[in-house]
Amino acid sequence: MTARATQFAYSGLTLSVSSAVGQFHLDGREFTERVDFSGVGPMNAPAPRAVLELWYLLAGLSYYKAGAALRIDLGETPVSPAGRELLRAAILDGLGEYAYRNALDLADVEIDGGRAATSVETSLEPERVLTPFGGGIDSVVAVSELSSDLDQSLFVVSPRSGPFEPLEATAAVTGRTVVRATRELDPAIVAGDPSFFSGHVPVTAMITLLAAAAAVADGRGGVVMSNEHSASVPNFVVNGREINHQWSKSWVAEQLISRALVERLGDTLCVASVLRSRSELWVAERFSRLREYHSTFRSCNRAFRQTRAERAITWCGECDKCLFIHLVLAPFMDRAELAGVLGVEPLADPARRTQLRTLVGLGEHRKPFECVGDPSECAVALRAVSELPAWRDVDNVNALVGLLDRDETLEEMLEPRGVSRVPSTWLR
Repeated sequence: MTARATQFAYSGLTLSVSSAVGQFHLDGREFTERVDFSGVGPMNAPAPRAVLELWYLLAGLSYYKAGAALRIDLGETPVSPAGRELLRAAILDGLGEYAYRNALDLADVEIDGGRAATSVETSLEPERVLTPFGGGIDSVVAVSELSSDLDQSLFVVSPRSGPFEPLEATAAVTGRTVVRATRELDPAIVAGDPSFFSGHVPVTAMITLLAAAAAVADGRGGVVMSNEHSASVPNFVVNGREINHQWSKSWVAEQLISRALVERLGDTLCVASVLRSRSELWVAERFSRLREYHSTFRSCNRAFRQTRAERAITWCGECDKCLFIHLVLAPFMDRAELAGVLGVEPLADPARRTQLRTLVGLGEHRKPFECVGDPSECAVALRAVSELPAWRDVDNVNALVGLLDRDETLEEMLEPRGVSRVPSTWLR
């Protein structure tokens, strides 16, 4: 069994005009992460520095996870009360899945050190926004839903091994200017080590803060996220604590990040998800109309692996994400046309039956450890598919649809859901 480390330390953040380099120590072992920006700058000006100091706190979790140290020393890292609250939540909840899989309880972690952070006055233009773009249906719809009055650019993060081809092809279809960040994880983390713990970290929260830093460096007053209402739904609850693979996309995380940014910058920067009050089915319906993106988009996670040689060049048709995307698009697209777009039909594959059961809420957990919709959304999608003539001969659909509750309808799923912090000026 892997033993927990004693101390994880933040040993320094170095900024230049175009880069941020964070250094960390885990029981004396050093790790370094580097991010290079292009299309904006300077990144070492006071406002982007304040944001990157928040990013540095969360970036450390990619290395903290190797040892799950009992004590975290922030050293001389500037940190505000809301920044400290964000870090604590990212450890307890952002690392919730990681802790569950490794049978760890991170409630005992002590966080020491850090010095008081100062606020920075900055003037930003609210009509200029930056949209983190991942190449899937959610980010495509987010881009398309924004008002044409906004000056919108995309924010794309790539690993040092090279950009992701499907993402780049889909970004090109938008016709938008792209601001870039190249993220280089420490080689020891990428390679792995038998002595390390491993698992999921709140990477979307890290990317949100990198986008915020790039935005303020360019005078932009908004960061437009693409996180749906269902991102806040946990996979399950253990000892009273929610375990949510998508915690860093959740409503709670959005508020924590926003409060931390307000403490450092004031209220001139708005970071919010334009899809927060929308279901995955609403997003799928909107995407089904955006035919210009159908030949380029990719949501299969195997296409986005850090190592280029390991990346899939087509939809794999086997992972939960492929199955989910097929399921939510199927009510809104012709079956043959959708099969041509994806090149696979996981919804009709008997080998995917158990995965489909989990997606629609009939499995052990509420939903798989993936960025997919909640079970009620998936159940509504499956019922809608079952009513289409083209799908009535599919055993997977027929075997499960009769087991589903009928709590909500497709029409209800297409209505706004819950709260949103999105300014009205962002919307069409």
